[in-house]
Amino acid sequence: MGYQVMRGVGTTGVVGLLTGAQRGERTVLLRFDMDALPIQEENEVPYRSQTAGVMHACGHDAHVAAGLGVAKLLVRHQAELPGTVKLMFQPAEEIIEGAEAMIADGVLEQPHVDVALGLHVSSMVPLGTAVVHSGPLLAGGDLFEIVVRGRGGHGAQPHETIDPVVVAGHIIVALQSIVSRNVNPEEMGVVTIGSIHAGQAGNVIADTVTMSGTIRSFNREVHLLLRRRIEELVTGVTAAFGAQADLTISMAVEPTINAPGPSAVVERVAGEILGVQQIDTMGRTMAGEDFSAVLARIPGNFFFLGAGNAALGLNHPHHSAHFDIDEACLPAGVAILCEAAVRCLRGEGESAR
Repeated sequence: MGYQVMRGVGTTGVVGLLTGAQRGERTVLLRFDMDALPIQEENEVPYRSQTAGVMHACGHDAHVAAGLGVAKLLVRHQAELPGTVKLMFQPAEEIIEGAEAMIADGVLEQPHVDVALGLHVSSMVPLGTAVVHSGPLLAGGDLFEIVVRGRGGHGAQPHETIDPVVVAGHIIVALQSIVSRNVNPEEMGVVTIGSIHAGQAGNVIADTVTMSGTIRSFNREVHLLLRRRIEELVTGVTAAFGAQADLTISMAVEPTINAPGPSAVVERVAGEILGVQQIDTMGRTMAGEDFSAVLARIPGNFFFLGAGNAALGLNHPHHSAHFDIDEACLPAGVAILCEAAVRCLRGEGESAR
């Protein structure tokens, strides 16, 4: 298409650079993630996954399609571009590694990026609408693992043991009190145990129980509160039963926080293209997104583009074996990103950053 192309950025990322004929000093980055999930697709459609056990179950193939549409449209108007556009085709969003890897390889420099924009199609948002606003859009999240260590034995002689399954049960129940009793009701938080493993037989009390889960929040204070209370409850409950526990908490992703200036530009453009009444300025989700790593360094905006169509059965949730979208959303996504990029190159929204 006429772009300067860099391959192997962040291992398998691809970057396209286009300098406008107007030679402006600003650079806008547009990010498109390319990724799949370990899911067997159950959609009976001509474009279903050709690889067993692997599926585009979150719309990242649509993001790449939109990115190529953006590339084609922008190069057609290269003579009018008042600056430089950098297209970031990013791998490994689902394992929260791709954005940081590309950043480490210099995607935000040479030239330095002034504004970063991105989108995510959503089957849960109706076609012809969008979720665009300033502030937190997606939550930050940690992963944690709890290993409860007791003393195993015969299931018929529990008094001779320290049953880690019982301890784990009390820990799980106690953890549910954190959001309901420690987090300010005006804030939001999630504590979820998603996996628990213990023992091999019903008549044997195991020595250990391993549990893993996630915590989610939109701001740092709540995040630290969730971490602290998990540590306190695990320590206290375990001690009460005479057991021991190892707790490991690892940061998975920061909150995705949109900057005021670029968000105002995207919201205005989306309203002009879709209609002001079609823009949701309040929606957000506890899911995570590694574009947050870019927005933590560069002011920008990430928005949800409506791709759901209940009438056609295209409203299954993301990460589902039946996930699909109405591709009629793609032209609007291309148009919003292109127009918002041009306006940001002109400096619109700069005063509100």
